[in-house]
Amino acid sequence: MTAQTLRNPLASHRDGVRQIASFVAIGVVSTAAYVALYAGLRSVSPAGVANALALVVTAVANTAANRRLTFEVRGRDGLARDHAAGLIAFGAALAITSASLAILQQAEPQHGRMAEVAVLVAANAAATLVRFLLLRVAIDRSRDGRVSTEPGLATLSQSKRTRG
Repeated sequence: MTAQTLRNPLASHRDGVRQIASFVAIGVVSTAAYVALYAGLRSVSPAGVANALALVVTAVANTAANRRLTFEVRGRDGLARDHAAGLIAFGAALAITSASLAILQQAEPQHGRMAEVAVLVAANAAATLVRFLLLRVAIDRSRDGRVSTEPGLATLSQSKRTRG
C-alpha cells in the first residue's frame, strides 16, 4: 500500500464530512428563511399556497448556495443540470410538505399555526435528505455521465485546482 493509496480515501472522507457540514449549515439557514417566509405568507394565504411559495423562494437560493459552497462548483458548466436536480428536489419537498399538511389537517382539524410550522420543519428535514442525495448525484457527475467519486486533476475546475 502506497502513501497515495492512503491519501485518497482520507481526502475523500474529509471532503465528504466537509460537504455534509456545509449542507447542514445551508439547510439550517434555508429552513429559518422558509419558516419566516411561510409565517409571513400564511397570514395572507392558505397553508398550501404559503408552503409552495416559501419553498420556491428558498429552493432556488438553497441550490445555488449548495452548488457553490457544498460542492464547490463555480461557473456555468452544468448549471442547468444542477438546477434541474434542484427542481426535482423542490418537487419532492413540495410533495412531502404538502402531504404532511394534509395529514395534519386530517389528524387535527383545529390545529394551530405552531403545529403547522412544527410539522413543516420535520417534513423539510426529510426533504433535505432527498435534496442532498439528488444534488450530490447531479453535481458530482463527470462530463461523460459517470458518477465521479474522486475526479482527476484534469477534470477539476480552476478553483479546485488552485484550492489549498
